[in-house]
Amino acid sequence: MSTSSGTTTVHLLRHGEVHNPAKILYGRLPGYRLSAAGEEMASVAAKWFLDRDVTHLVSSPLERAQQTAAPIAAALSLPVTIDERLIEAGNAFEGLRVGVGDGALRVPKHWWKLRNPFRPSWGEPYVEIAARMLAAAEAARDAARGHEAVLVSHQLPIWTLRLHVEGRRYVHDPRRRQCGLASVTSLTFDGDKIVGVSYAEPAGATDPDAVPGA
Repeated sequence: MSTSSGTTTVHLLRHGEVHNPAKILYGRLPGYRLSAAGEEMASVAAKWFLDRDVTHLVSSPLERAQQTAAPIAAALSLPVTIDERLIEAGNAFEGLRVGVGDGALRVPKHWWKLRNPFRPSWGEPYVEIAARMLAAAEAARDAARGHEAVLVSHQLPIWTLRLHVEGRRYVHDPRRRQCGLASVTSLTFDGDKIVGVSYAEPAGATDPDAVPGA
């Protein structure tokens, strides 16, 4: 049963572009910071939230997400809460190049990791990603009842949550995720129930092949 009536919006913001000259799938590895372009994306995203009723700001523990949250915190005078549930998905290919034809997928010893795309066998199960992301979104909803919250996370967790909310299959082509750099996927709650999903790209569209493993 809902503890409050009215509308609450939880915005899921993907972090900006990361400095990754080696083009590896960096996943949860430390030390991967925003590029200069990524810092600009974070600033643009912060401006997008200026006229909104944001009262709660949360970030993944990873550095690139906290960097993306920082301009919002400064613009809105809000503290940043860290929520481990917003972290990037675990992946067995972390630290490797995964481009078709020039990366780990060429090596037979890695093919076993691809045996089950439905789970997926190469990383954190989709059902677990969706469960933790939904829990984080619901906690933010409760903290911002009647207002808006911003959660800074990563592409696959955000997209998996959207697939879950919309009742779609988890298995998908990564190139077709609607979750560009510094994009905003917004969940609208009426009380405790999700009644709408919307999407915006404050920093503009992203080439789906531009940034691996983000």
